[in-house]
This record gives sequence, structure tokens and C-alpha cells, in this order.
Amino acid sequence: MNTKDIIFELRTKNGMSQDELAEKVFVTRQAVSRWENGDTVPNTETLKLLSQLFNVSINTLLGSPRRLICQCCGMPLEDAILSREKDGSLNEDYCQWCYADGQYTYSDMDELINVCIPHMVAQGFSEEEARAYMKQNLPNLDYWKRYEELSDNGEFDAFKKQLIEEINGLQIEGLPKVERLNALVGSYVNLAYPLPSGVSVKFLNDGTTYLGTQLESQFGGERCFGVLANMDFILICTYEAEGKNPELVLYKKR
Repeated sequence: MNTKDIIFELRTKNGMSQDELAEKVFVTRQAVSRWENGDTVPNTETLKLLSQLFNVSINTLLGSPRRLICQCCGMPLEDAILSREKDGSLNEDYCQWCYADGQYTYSDMDELINVCIPHMVAQGFSEEEARAYMKQNLPNLDYWKRYEELSDNGEFDAFKKQLIEEINGLQIEGLPKVERLNALVGSYVNLAYPLPSGVSVKFLNDGTTYLGTQLESQFGGERCFGVLANMDFILICTYEAEGKNPELVLYKKR
């Protein structure tokens, strides 16, 4: 699709008139009409506003001329899994797992590879093939080539270490010692927990990236522990396969 068709589709899908769209991005109705007729294309600043308004990437608005891949893990990118800056704007260089709210979540390439390998094996790679592929390709990505420039000098790793100490200090019965926390996107782990009142409640934001892990219960059986945390809280739960029958064990504000 061309930009003119994409803008028209997004505008009508969101129930906006040309006048309403023009007001939201600080242009005239005539400017919107020219975009949709294909006479002109929005300038860079207006594309940013349209991106925020419609929650799509600038690449999408321009008809997807570039093939986007995460510059940390190499994953092909679509709008639904793009990372975000602190102000909520989309970052087209990274996925939600590798960059969240202006923060890079991986500083150790081997750790990232170990996280990615099970997903690649599920797609048909052998573990050896997956590891060799990642070892060959990750060093060519922008994040790892510019790591010294982009890194935070260990601040995020120190934060993760502090979180792990706090979680282990809770001494939850049956929960194994937490050794590491990985980036997890809310929409994949936002379970609804039944409360004593009979109401089921979700505690997470689908679009936010958290730190967490899954661990087998020391009691054995089919239930696993799920651990999730960020700057504001620690959440510990148990559930069966595929997140079924979740039970909230602890929700603690930090």
C-alpha cells in the first residue's frame, strides 16, 4: 500500500474526518486531503505525530519500504512488538524484549543467545544450529557493534541483581532460588487472578515490558511459579501449563 492509502485507511478505521485528523496533527484539512490524494507526503515531524496517534511505525506509514529487524536480537519486527521510548513513542530499531521504556535489557550476548535458543528450537532449528546462527549474526547488529557507546555502564544489571536479591529474600515456600530475570512483555504474561471476592483481576499492562522468569515448583507436580517485577512491584504466582488456573501468591509494592 502507498502512504495515501494507509493514511486514509487509518483515518477511516478510527472514525475520524479529515478535519478531525488535521486538528490532531496540527495541519489543515487541505493538507490531509493532499496526502490522501497522493499529491504530498507528511513531513518528518508530522509522520511522528501520525505514528503516535495511530500507534503504527513511520515505516508502516510510508508503505514499509524497510525490512525492520531488532538491532539487538535480530528478530523481524512488526508494529505490534516494536519497543517504546519513555514518552511512549515507538522505536523502530528494537523489539519490546530488548529495549523497554528507553532502557536496553541485555548487556551479555551469551545470556541473550541462551534466552533465544529455545524459541528458535521450537521453530525447527537444532540447538547447535541456533547457537551458531546467533553467534554469527548478533555481532553484526547495531546494538552490539555500538555496545560501548550505548551501554549504561552496568546500571540495569545492578538493578536486576537487586531485584533478584529482594525476590529471594521473600523466601516463598516451594519457590526455587531465582538466578536470573529476563524481559517479558505484559501481553504474554498478564494473567487474570481470582480474588476471594470472586472477581478476577489483572495487575499488568499489556504493552509494558517487565522482568521475570518461570520456575518449576520444588513441590513437584504440574504447577510452575511465575515471577514478575519492575521498579514498582514484585508479583509471584503459580499456574498450570499455558498459564491455566493461575493463583496469586504475592503482590508487593517496592
